[in-house]
Amino acid sequence: MESEKPDKDLIVDVSSNEVHIALMENHKLIEYNTESSTGNKFSVGDVHLGKVKKILPNLNAAFVDIGDKKEAFIHYLDLGLYFPAFDQFVRESNQNTNLKDLYSRIVIGDPLPKEGHIEEILKPGQMIVAQIVKEPISTKGSRLTAEISLAGRNIVLLPFAEKVSISQKIGSKEEKRRLETLVRSILPKNYGAIIRTAAEGKNAATLVGETQSLIEKWENSWKKIARNKNVQLLFTEYSKTTTVLRDLLNDSFSNIWINDVKVCEEAKKYISLIAPEQEKIVHLYEGKQPIYDHFEVTRQIKSSFGKVVPMRQGAYLVIETTEALNVIDVNSGIRTKTNDQEDNAFEVNKIAADEIARQLRLRDMGGIVIVDFIDMDSNDHKNALFKHMQELMENDRAKHNVLPLTKFGLMQITRQRIRPVTEINTMEQCPVCHGTGKIHSSVVIDEEIERKIAFYVIEKGVKSLTLKTSPILGAYLKRGIFNSFLSKWKKHYKAKIEIEEVTDFTVLQHEMFNEKGERLD
Repeated sequence: MESEKPDKDLIVDVSSNEVHIALMENHKLIEYNTESSTGNKFSVGDVHLGKVKKILPNLNAAFVDIGDKKEAFIHYLDLGLYFPAFDQFVRESNQNTNLKDLYSRIVIGDPLPKEGHIEEILKPGQMIVAQIVKEPISTKGSRLTAEISLAGRNIVLLPFAEKVSISQKIGSKEEKRRLETLVRSILPKNYGAIIRTAAEGKNAATLVGETQSLIEKWENSWKKIARNKNVQLLFTEYSKTTTVLRDLLNDSFSNIWINDVKVCEEAKKYISLIAPEQEKIVHLYEGKQPIYDHFEVTRQIKSSFGKVVPMRQGAYLVIETTEALNVIDVNSGIRTKTNDQEDNAFEVNKIAADEIARQLRLRDMGGIVIVDFIDMDSNDHKNALFKHMQELMENDRAKHNVLPLTKFGLMQITRQRIRPVTEINTMEQCPVCHGTGKIHSSVVIDEEIERKIAFYVIEKGVKSLTLKTSPILGAYLKRGIFNSFLSKWKKHYKAKIEIEEVTDFTVLQHEMFNEKGERLD
């Protein structure tokens, strides 16, 4: 009997300057992303027109200016097989050229030799089209490739390529032939493609629509190159919302909840392109409670991103991130389920492995991860723990490698690092004392709030107020049916006053908003 697939819910919280994306698996947070609404200029997948600044013959690489204060890095092997075709297109494109004709008449030619030298291909001042494959981390700039690819859900489009490759996970030879014939028939000259596993069984209309969308995106960047041969961003990959949908959308995805009409429509439009049958799972969240509070995401973020991460039955992890590596220490805490120390250590280590696999995805931890498990003597237990960790990591999309435990009880995990580790400071500075440790008496908090209400209602003429508070302060102000502070204020000031409790707020924190949702204080 097959085990049921876990339910996956995507919860998208859109604010004025950021979009927060939480992936829940059986109501447990397993991935968390934040995207700035203003846009990060240097994200994985973004394509830039860059200028070669310096050639490094000893490294067979070059530094490239893409507009970041830290120069990007490209190795000879990352130029791609058909770099000369891209180079010719950049050099010959201008506003008086028919760009479609130029693109189609360029001869792709022979691939670059693997043993070539970068100084034979690139010169300082040369403009190149390059794509970010690794974001700036610490003191290092972005890592680039000149082998451009545009990833869709079912198809990866390859400009200046001739091959059509098919995912090895598609087993049926008939299906492979069908997909290859279909994709070759819709690709214009000088385009190649990779057919992804998700394309299996998809109808022609879906694949044609997605391929044309990717081609249009690439060709829209040509005008920028022709008009201006300076360092510039040509196009970005999809937003993180649609990128998560592209990589994760499958039959087990049950719901996508979004609290913004525009982003919700964007998600529906994208899903209608890549998987029309799944469009019905996208919902607009219109509840009064903040979306992350309603789905208990805020609570899980607060408990998951600290230095100390609690687990079941009193055990806990201590996580330290350094420049060179990440260290995770497993502690049994107060847990003593059995009198047998060996069995107890094995049980705690298994619980810890579950949480560690989740933490790696949640924080997007990359590079080297060293896990200090509780010491075990049994080789059977060590092997079982190693296999258990390998199984848990199978769902991780990042490339990774898990090594067996050493004799000291250490496990080494390497995980692809393309972005800085996600770090959220779960410690808060008190908004009342501002870190001094001293506050005004909590007994007079109602007087402080009432003075503000009086000012806005009487002095400013505001007739409708929303008071956002912590759950504890909200309960205090609403205590009593007829004689609560809230009911007294409504009656005395003859104004509409509502209290909205926000889980994220500290005990005495409060903010006021008018009927338009504009913050007043």
